[in-house]
Amino acid sequence: MDPFVLGGMGMVLVLVLLILRVPIAFSLGAVAAGCTFLFYAWPPGGQVDFAFGFRAVVPLLTANSFNFVHSFQMSMVPLFIGLSHIAYHSGITTDIYNAARIWMSRLPGGLAIASIVGCGGFSALTGSSVACAAAMGRICTPEMLRAGYGPRIATSSVAVGGTLGSLIPPSVPFILYGIFTEQSIAKLLMAGILPGLLSLVAFVIVVLVWVRINPAEAPMSEETFTRAERMKALYNTWPALVVFGIILGGIYGGFFTATEAAAVSAAAAVLIGVVLRRLSWAAFVDSLRQTAYQTAMIFLIAFGAKMFVSFVALTRIMPWSVDLMQSLDLEQWQMLFAICLIYLVLGMFLDPIGILLLTLPFVIPLVEGMDLNLIWFGVIVVKLLEIGLITPPVGLNAFVIKSVIGNQIQTHTIFAGIARFLVADLIVLALLVAFPIISLTIPLTMR
Repeated sequence: MDPFVLGGMGMVLVLVLLILRVPIAFSLGAVAAGCTFLFYAWPPGGQVDFAFGFRAVVPLLTANSFNFVHSFQMSMVPLFIGLSHIAYHSGITTDIYNAARIWMSRLPGGLAIASIVGCGGFSALTGSSVACAAAMGRICTPEMLRAGYGPRIATSSVAVGGTLGSLIPPSVPFILYGIFTEQSIAKLLMAGILPGLLSLVAFVIVVLVWVRINPAEAPMSEETFTRAERMKALYNTWPALVVFGIILGGIYGGFFTATEAAAVSAAAAVLIGVVLRRLSWAAFVDSLRQTAYQTAMIFLIAFGAKMFVSFVALTRIMPWSVDLMQSLDLEQWQMLFAICLIYLVLGMFLDPIGILLLTLPFVIPLVEGMDLNLIWFGVIVVKLLEIGLITPPVGLNAFVIKSVIGNQIQTHTIFAGIARFLVADLIVLALLVAFPIISLTIPLTMR
């Protein structure tokens, strides 16, 4: 069979399976295995040889996947995921929210702002947007509802705050992007700091404007705190600062590689939890169980993506796609606009990791052809994935919040609140595209 035709059939089949809601890991893996088998078993103009096809596809299913998962860089994924669960069970992430709540109690929309800041702090330790939304949703949303906040701001502020986990290091999407594009993961993680902070500030501004226009959405808190209580709450954030300092300071200062920083920070979180007597044996075991579950899910998608990339490389689909786009003679900004639009549309229907691994084999050659910085482009891609987490109809973070609060608030109410934050997200995205220096300032100073 002609490789180009086979490649086209494989792409169409993947899209059909995704439309039928087949998990992306199985869609990519099954199509890659089947099409690779046909590629070798039915060569153009040759005889069908099923035995040769099996001999060719078995290494794809075994050795390639084994070597990929057992790489030094991929070990960051379970380490950072484990860190997130340890930090949550040890109360390290909760302390960040409590400090923000106490210090911002007298601000208009203070609880919503504290929720966003708390999500930013949680993200700085976990790197998981969905986990952040799930954990903080249980804490922040009920408290805001009890304080008389409107259901839209009480839910949407946590949903969008959770997306900060995609940009603020450690970030699983940055790790996978770095592995598949062979870019420095350390520089990618550092590149996400300023865009993440910019996104956080934009969300806070949205809350302030929202409450200014409609004060009834966020009544002023009558709770008061003494100076001693404020200082105590601030002091209690020291475990988070220690862990965050290990990650950022260790990577930026060149003391650790990104993988070593993941291991040291995870060990530090366990030690802090034990010393403070917050981490029980049952909580530790549960953290390991959740880590294994989430790691397996991500690795399965990575397996499928790696196999699919290998299959695509055998066909003429990739160079043909690049030549087609280049033949359109688009300006650089037009090409970037088209790429961003594709990610925004895919974000409405697919999960972020799946989008990332599905699109990189086709998008990266185009970006390289435009001679653009791949570190900067990685930030743009992750920001687009972040927006996809709150974009209807399948905004994962919105449904996570819905699952946390139950039937007392409808899903469309959550999306109605998110719409205001989406405007801020698109403005931040435009700034990141227009001014690459925002993303590259820190990486350019690294050794």
